[in-house]
Amino acid sequence: MTIAIKPTASGSTIEQNGSTILTVDSSGNITPSNDLYPKVPAFSATLSSNQSISHNTWTKIPYDTEEFDTDSDYDNATNYRYTPSVSGYYQVNAGGYIINTTGFTGTAIYKNGSFAKRGSSAAPSSANSVQSINSALIYLNGSTDYLEVYVYQGSGSAKNLSGNSSQTYFQAHLVRAV
Repeated sequence: MTIAIKPTASGSTIEQNGSTILTVDSSGNITPSNDLYPKVPAFSATLSSNQSISHNTWTKIPYDTEEFDTDSDYDNATNYRYTPSVSGYYQVNAGGYIINTTGFTGTAIYKNGSFAKRGSSAAPSSANSVQSINSALIYLNGSTDYLEVYVYQGSGSAKNLSGNSSQTYFQAHLVRAV
């Protein structure tokens, strides 16, 4: 490995193996290059409008609005699933907010069409809505593995899943590539 400090007209650069990793301006401010920090796949999607959720049925959430998708791995138009192109361990977060319910609710992260991780909530009788959240660390092979999110509510009748982006969301990012 070769490290070089090269003076410039406005400061200096620090290079590793011929690539600039840091720039130092004439005031001493240090700016890292984009290559210093690895880029990792990440996405965040939300539900754009309320969706009716049947009683006692796991229902797939069609998160149809992307807030960001760094590698274009989330399908927000057809399957509503995340199929990352980099293998590794992913931190996955999912939330579903059921409006006007006092019953049991659950949010499940599915991997390849089967339950992977499940979160649940029960609202006190005085509440009128329930936020069900789920967070898990899940291995994905980077080619065929995919994730989807389902929600469940057991209130006795159909209820609405909130289309509010701060309440109903699906996110994942790579923690460690393998």
